[in-house]
Amino acid sequence: MANTASATKRNRQTQKRRARNVQVRTGVKSVVKKVREALEKGDGAAAKSALQAAERSIGKASSKGVVHRNAASRKIGRLAAAVAKLAAAKA
Repeated sequence: MANTASATKRNRQTQKRRARNVQVRTGVKSVVKKVREALEKGDGAAAKSALQAAERSIGKASSKGVVHRNAASRKIGRLAAAVAKLAAAKA
């Protein structure tokens, strides 16, 4: 347990930040999951629209510092490549 007032405050702040970060990370996971599910079904249109939502969500998480900038870029790039590969296979 924290002994000083400043340590108690730091603990409160950390708990708030952790809760917010967990929520954002969970949101990112769910939008990525939607893209992957659309890819598995082979639905190109749904995959494209889900990719746009995923890019926005991942970008926001990155700008807030929840996800590292390079990790966010890597996630977006891999999802975009998978969607493009599906679109090329359909064409």
